[in-house]
Amino acid sequence: MGLHLTPRLLSAAQQVPHGAKLADIGTDHAYLPVWLLLKGVIDGAIAADLREGPLRRAQETARQYGVWQQISFRLCDGLSAICPEEADTIVIAGMGGDTIASILHGAPWTGQKGKQLLLQPMTAQMHLRKWLWEHGCRIDRECISQEGKRLYTVLCVTAGTTPVPSPGVLWAGQQSGDPLRGAYLDLMMEKARHILDGQHSARKKDGGLVEELEQIVYELEQMRKEL
Repeated sequence: MGLHLTPRLLSAAQQVPHGAKLADIGTDHAYLPVWLLLKGVIDGAIAADLREGPLRRAQETARQYGVWQQISFRLCDGLSAICPEEADTIVIAGMGGDTIASILHGAPWTGQKGKQLLLQPMTAQMHLRKWLWEHGCRIDRECISQEGKRLYTVLCVTAGTTPVPSPGVLWAGQQSGDPLRGAYLDLMMEKARHILDGQHSARKKDGGLVEELEQIVYELEQMRKEL
């Protein structure tokens, strides 16, 4: 029986280049590295997790599909037990954007030339995009996937500089030809408007935040019209 990835994980797996030296951070069941090994995309991988339970599940998955010897399992916080020369493609999926930024901050080598980051933040996308820009990382593209009513985006990141991103770009990413881009913009607009409505009804408004949110909503509306 073959291993099938959910759309969320598949969208990350499809961005991994052939022959990559992969590190999957927060691997849980190790579905992503195991799938890539079975497909022949990579020859080996590092599967890392902070907790023993998920790492045991990862080992069980690798045994089940016969790729046990091709994966190095690391019990560690983020990338703390991984050396720069061991990985050129780092996947961090299924965590909050602030947590992802913290992991990358603890391993500055991930921002070097020749490294590719595939990041799938579940929350705080704006925080992560801003952190990447401030630390000399360029988002080359964003790939959107859908599971049920939820939308997920993978940020494909390399070293490099970009112009100062506007609030709308930090909130929802650059315009792209992704077929789910329109739905993603609608979702981001809904979130921004909800927070803005909360500010308007609050007794004490944060004037700076209201101005920023109004700018974000305007930018997202323009992006939506351009599609």
